[in-house]
Amino acid sequence: MTIRTRLTFWYAGILFISLLIIGALTYHERVIEGRQRATEAGSEDEAESWGDVVQIIAWCGLPAALIGIGGGWFLMRKALAPVSALTEAAAKIHDRNLHNPLPRTNNGDEIDQLTGVFNSMIARLDNSFQQIREFTLHASHELKTPLTVMRAQMETQLREDSPADPHRERLLNQIDEILRLTKIVDGLSLLTKADAGQITLSREPVRLDEIVRDGVEDAQMLGRDQNVTVSLGNCDAVTLPGDRHRLRQLLLNLTDNAVKYNYAGGSVKIDLRRLAGDTAELRISNTGPGIPAGMLPHVFERFFRGDSSHNNAVEGCGLGLSIAQWIVHAHGGTIELQSTPDTLTIVTMRLPVQPE
Repeated sequence: MTIRTRLTFWYAGILFISLLIIGALTYHERVIEGRQRATEAGSEDEAESWGDVVQIIAWCGLPAALIGIGGGWFLMRKALAPVSALTEAAAKIHDRNLHNPLPRTNNGDEIDQLTGVFNSMIARLDNSFQQIREFTLHASHELKTPLTVMRAQMETQLREDSPADPHRERLLNQIDEILRLTKIVDGLSLLTKADAGQITLSREPVRLDEIVRDGVEDAQMLGRDQNVTVSLGNCDAVTLPGDRHRLRQLLLNLTDNAVKYNYAGGSVKIDLRRLAGDTAELRISNTGPGIPAGMLPHVFERFFRGDSSHNNAVEGCGLGLSIAQWIVHAHGGTIELQSTPDTLTIVTMRLPVQPE
């Protein structure tokens, strides 16, 4: 129950009690004391006295109560309007618009003061987020150089060593770990720049069906090593305004996950359909261990990896789905993931397309 409704009920209750008091006093004045006066005077008309009481309540008390309730509702609605506006504005706050303050009435009342406190808190949060983004960007930039140098030195040593060198396998493993660290640093840098609004996507007509067909061929090559079958189902002709490079990255991230987190002998299926209302639906489904229902709300969080992913045989850093979500949202679309453990996992994306 809202505050406005609750106050209205309290206000109506008070008016009703007031009406009863008025009726009781009127009854005492007109009936009881009137009866006494009539007895002293030698005549009594109780029915007439009761009629006067009812008439007073009907013609004075009830209209006054109705006017009071209506006026109270109007005043409470006007007084609580800033609360509704504050609630709607606060519900729209997220980490990318903390620089936008909540609207204030500037009348100095309690709601205006509360809004000022909220704005101060939001400004502190915005400053903290900015510091985190700047730290991540600087750290990513500083880590790239030593990782590149280490990789170059190890690759040089590999070329100089003989194939039978016992340390060769260890160097190869170290290079793999450096490549993994480099991928994490690149992913963090990309997401941090995206959060800060430092990445601008190109907007040119892109044939999404062509990107899907190319992506299926790449996924088929990835699937051969793990004995995973990749197939293309429906593939409608779809053109949308977007960034070709990022859309290819989106498809590569998702198909790579679908192949990696799969069973040997499993399958991956990709479908592209044009729906009504100038919308395209891209669906990627794969067999595999899947994701438990309790973990589904967290799959797009950074560095999230489900229990089935914590396997040394599966490489990954937990940023692929976060990057995929950013690319889809940057193109004005939606993405969702459904999973039935040990049966099927489906990633569904809907993107706006150019009208025919």
